[in-house]
Amino acid sequence: MKKLNAFFIGCTMTLAACMQYTSPSRNTWPQYLHGASFMEMTESARVAKKPIFQGDGGRLVSQVIKPVSQYGDKNANDSAMYLQYMSELEFKLYDALRKPGTSVQRAGTDVVVLLVRDAIMELDAPDISADGDNNLGIIAKILKNYDATFIEIAGYTDSMRDTHAAQALSLDMAQRVAVYLAKHGIKTSRMFIVGRGAARPIAGQDEMGRLTNRRVEIRIAPVR
Repeated sequence: MKKLNAFFIGCTMTLAACMQYTSPSRNTWPQYLHGASFMEMTESARVAKKPIFQGDGGRLVSQVIKPVSQYGDKNANDSAMYLQYMSELEFKLYDALRKPGTSVQRAGTDVVVLLVRDAIMELDAPDISADGDNNLGIIAKILKNYDATFIEIAGYTDSMRDTHAAQALSLDMAQRVAVYLAKHGIKTSRMFIVGRGAARPIAGQDEMGRLTNRRVEIRIAPVR
Protein backbone atom coordinates (compact mmCIF):
# COMPACT_ATOMS: atom_id res chain seq x y z
CA MET A 1 0.00 0.00 0.00
CA LYS A 2 2.83 2.41 0.84
CA LYS A 3 4.47 1.71 -2.51
CA LEU A 4 1.15 2.30 -4.28
CA ASN A 5 0.62 5.62 -2.47
CA ALA A 6 4.14 6.69 -3.33
CA PHE A 7 3.48 5.82 -6.97
CA PHE A 8 0.33 7.96 -7.13
CA ILE A 9 2.05 10.84 -5.35
CA GLY A 10 4.93 10.64 -7.81
CA CYS A 11 2.55 10.63 -10.78
CA THR A 12 0.66 13.62 -9.40
CA MET A 13 3.89 15.58 -8.89
CA THR A 14 5.07 14.72 -12.40
CA LEU A 15 1.78 15.83 -13.97
CA ALA A 16 1.86 19.09 -11.99
CA ALA A 17 5.41 19.75 -13.15
CA CYS A 18 4.46 19.12 -16.77
CA MET A 19 1.35 21.29 -16.78
CA GLN A 20 2.02 24.57 -18.57
CA TYR A 21 0.89 27.74 -16.90
CA THR A 22 -2.14 29.46 -18.43
CA SER A 23 -3.19 32.99 -17.56
CA PRO A 24 -6.48 33.09 -15.63
CA SER A 25 -9.52 34.67 -17.21
CA ARG A 26 -9.14 38.42 -17.73
CA ASN A 27 -12.19 39.20 -15.61
CA THR A 28 -10.33 37.75 -12.60
CA TRP A 29 -7.24 39.94 -13.05
CA PRO A 30 -8.50 42.71 -10.73
CA GLN A 31 -8.76 40.10 -7.99
CA TYR A 32 -5.18 38.94 -8.49
CA LEU A 33 -3.83 42.49 -8.86
CA HIS A 34 -5.71 44.08 -5.97
CA GLY A 35 -3.22 46.29 -4.13
CA ALA A 36 -0.99 46.92 -7.15
CA SER A 37 -0.48 50.51 -8.35
CA PHE A 38 -1.19 51.26 -12.00
CA MET A 39 1.29 54.10 -12.33
CA GLU A 40 4.97 54.89 -12.87
CA MET A 41 7.30 53.89 -10.03
CA THR A 42 8.47 57.43 -9.30
CA GLU A 43 10.17 58.43 -6.07
CA SER A 44 7.01 60.14 -4.81
CA ALA A 45 4.92 57.09 -5.72
CA ARG A 46 7.27 54.87 -3.74
CA VAL A 47 7.07 57.16 -0.72
CA ALA A 48 3.27 57.10 -0.88
CA LYS A 49 3.17 53.30 -1.26
CA LYS A 50 5.67 52.58 1.51
CA PRO A 51 3.13 52.60 4.42
CA ILE A 52 0.87 50.25 2.44
CA PHE A 53 3.83 47.99 1.71
CA GLN A 54 4.86 47.93 5.38
CA GLY A 55 1.26 47.37 6.49
CA ASP A 56 1.25 44.28 4.28
CA GLY A 57 4.27 42.91 6.14
CA GLY A 58 6.89 44.40 3.82
CA ARG A 59 10.39 45.00 5.12
CA LEU A 60 12.92 47.74 4.53
CA VAL A 61 16.43 46.91 3.34
CA SER A 62 17.71 48.15 6.72
CA GLN A 63 15.59 45.47 8.40
CA VAL A 64 17.03 42.72 6.22
CA ILE A 65 20.77 43.37 6.31
CA LYS A 66 23.08 45.09 8.77
CA PRO A 67 24.45 48.54 7.94
CA VAL A 68 27.80 48.43 6.17
CA SER A 69 29.32 50.55 8.95
CA GLN A 70 28.16 52.19 12.17
CA TYR A 71 30.63 55.01 11.70
CA GLY A 72 31.04 57.86 9.27
CA ASP A 73 28.38 59.58 7.19
CA LYS A 74 24.94 57.95 7.58
CA ASN A 75 23.81 58.72 4.02
CA ALA A 76 26.98 57.21 2.58
CA ASN A 77 26.60 54.13 4.78
CA ASP A 78 22.95 53.73 3.79
CA SER A 79 23.83 54.02 0.09
CA ALA A 80 26.47 51.34 0.50
CA MET A 81 23.92 49.10 2.25
CA TYR A 82 21.39 49.48 -0.56
CA LEU A 83 24.10 48.87 -3.15
CA GLN A 84 25.20 45.69 -1.38
CA TYR A 85 21.65 44.33 -1.22
CA MET A 86 20.85 45.14 -4.83
CA SER A 87 24.22 43.84 -6.06
CA GLU A 88 23.43 40.47 -4.47
CA LEU A 89 20.02 40.50 -6.15
CA GLU A 90 21.56 41.46 -9.49
CA PHE A 91 24.02 38.57 -9.30
CA LYS A 92 21.29 36.06 -8.42
CA LEU A 93 19.17 37.17 -11.37
CA TYR A 94 22.08 37.38 -13.79
CA ASP A 95 23.35 33.92 -12.85
CA ALA A 96 19.89 32.36 -13.21
CA LEU A 97 18.73 34.13 -16.39
CA ARG A 98 21.53 33.62 -18.87
CA LYS A 99 19.08 32.71 -21.60
CA PRO A 100 18.15 34.06 -25.04
CA GLY A 101 15.84 37.06 -24.87
CA THR A 102 16.63 37.93 -21.27
CA SER A 103 19.09 40.37 -19.75
CA VAL A 104 19.82 41.86 -16.34
CA GLN A 105 21.07 45.42 -16.08
CA ARG A 106 21.95 47.91 -13.37
CA ALA A 107 20.39 51.39 -13.25
CA GLY A 108 21.88 53.17 -10.25
CA THR A 109 20.80 51.15 -7.23
CA ASP A 110 17.91 49.64 -9.21
CA VAL A 111 18.09 46.38 -11.16
CA VAL A 112 16.24 45.96 -14.47
CA VAL A 113 15.29 42.59 -15.94
CA LEU A 114 14.54 42.86 -19.66
CA LEU A 115 12.40 40.13 -21.20
CA VAL A 116 11.67 40.28 -24.91
CA ARG A 117 8.17 39.10 -25.74
CA ASP A 118 9.32 35.87 -27.41
CA ALA A 119 11.12 34.86 -24.20
CA ILE A 120 7.96 34.94 -22.10
CA MET A 121 4.92 34.63 -24.38
CA GLU A 122 3.48 32.35 -27.03
CA LEU A 123 4.51 33.26 -30.57
CA ASP A 124 0.97 33.71 -31.93
CA ALA A 125 -1.10 34.04 -28.78
CA PRO A 126 -1.25 36.56 -25.92
CA ASP A 127 -0.33 34.17 -23.14
CA ILE A 128 2.66 33.01 -21.13
CA SER A 129 4.69 30.35 -22.95
CA ALA A 130 6.48 27.34 -21.49
CA ASP A 131 9.77 29.28 -21.65
CA GLY A 132 8.01 32.24 -20.06
CA ASP A 133 6.73 30.02 -17.27
CA ASN A 134 10.28 28.90 -16.61
CA ASN A 135 11.81 32.39 -16.79
CA LEU A 136 9.15 34.08 -14.70
CA GLY A 137 9.19 31.22 -12.20
CA ILE A 138 12.90 31.83 -11.65
CA ILE A 139 12.32 35.56 -11.23
CA ALA A 140 9.45 35.02 -8.78
CA LYS A 141 11.54 32.68 -6.64
CA ILE A 142 14.39 35.21 -6.41
CA LEU A 143 12.07 38.16 -5.75
CA LYS A 144 10.48 36.25 -2.87
CA ASN A 145 13.91 35.97 -1.27
CA TYR A 146 14.74 39.63 -1.94
CA ASP A 147 11.46 41.02 -0.72
CA ALA A 148 12.65 44.44 0.53
CA THR A 149 12.01 45.81 -2.94
CA PHE A 150 9.41 47.55 -5.04
CA ILE A 151 8.76 46.21 -8.54
CA GLU A 152 7.73 48.10 -11.65
CA ILE A 153 6.39 45.89 -14.44
CA ALA A 154 6.32 47.80 -17.73
CA GLY A 155 5.14 46.53 -21.09
CA TYR A 156 6.36 47.87 -24.44
CA THR A 157 5.47 47.30 -28.10
CA ASP A 158 7.25 48.02 -31.34
CA SER A 159 6.15 51.01 -33.43
CA MET A 160 2.44 50.81 -34.30
CA ARG A 161 0.19 53.21 -36.21
CA ASP A 162 -2.58 52.87 -33.67
CA THR A 163 -1.15 54.32 -30.46
CA HIS A 164 -4.21 53.26 -28.45
CA ALA A 165 -3.76 49.65 -29.59
CA ALA A 166 -0.06 49.82 -28.70
CA GLN A 167 -0.93 51.13 -25.24
CA ALA A 168 -3.52 48.41 -24.68
CA LEU A 169 -1.19 45.65 -25.90
CA SER A 170 1.71 46.80 -23.75
CA LEU A 171 -0.50 47.01 -20.66
CA ASP A 172 -1.87 43.53 -21.39
CA MET A 173 1.67 42.11 -21.40
CA ALA A 174 2.56 43.90 -18.17
CA GLN A 175 -0.60 42.70 -16.43
CA ARG A 176 -0.10 39.09 -17.55
CA VAL A 177 3.38 39.11 -16.03
CA ALA A 178 2.06 40.78 -12.87
CA VAL A 179 -0.72 38.19 -12.51
CA TYR A 180 1.84 35.42 -12.94
CA LEU A 181 4.05 36.90 -10.21
CA ALA A 182 1.06 37.42 -7.91
CA LYS A 183 -0.02 33.80 -8.41
CA HIS A 184 3.53 32.74 -7.52
CA GLY A 185 3.73 34.52 -4.20
CA ILE A 186 4.83 38.09 -5.00
CA LYS A 187 2.77 40.58 -3.00
CA THR A 188 0.93 43.15 -5.08
CA SER A 189 1.74 45.82 -2.48
CA ARG A 190 5.21 45.80 -4.07
CA MET A 191 3.95 46.27 -7.63
CA PHE A 192 3.66 49.18 -10.04
CA ILE A 193 2.17 48.23 -13.42
CA VAL A 194 2.35 50.34 -16.58
CA GLY A 195 1.94 49.98 -20.34
CA ARG A 196 4.16 52.36 -22.29
CA GLY A 197 3.17 51.42 -25.84
CA ALA A 198 5.92 52.10 -28.36
CA ALA A 199 7.74 54.56 -26.10
CA ARG A 200 11.42 54.13 -25.24
CA PRO A 201 12.53 51.83 -28.09
CA ILE A 202 15.83 50.07 -27.42
CA ALA A 203 16.44 48.90 -31.00
CA GLY A 204 15.74 49.96 -34.58
CA GLN A 205 12.56 49.30 -36.54
CA ASP A 206 13.91 46.52 -38.74
CA GLU A 207 12.59 42.99 -38.20
CA MET A 208 15.04 42.09 -35.43
CA GLY A 209 14.69 45.50 -33.80
CA ARG A 210 10.91 45.26 -33.68
CA LEU A 211 11.15 41.87 -31.96
CA THR A 212 13.47 43.38 -29.35
CA ASN A 213 11.24 46.40 -28.73
CA ARG A 214 8.31 44.11 -27.88
CA ARG A 215 9.24 43.44 -24.31
CA VAL A 216 8.47 43.58 -20.60
CA GLU A 217 10.88 45.27 -18.23
CA ILE A 218 10.84 44.48 -14.52
CA ARG A 219 12.55 47.28 -12.62
CA ILE A 220 13.41 46.43 -9.02
CA ALA A 221 14.14 49.15 -6.45
CA PRO A 222 15.18 48.91 -2.80
CA VAL A 223 12.65 49.98 -0.18
CA ARG A 224 14.46 52.61 1.84
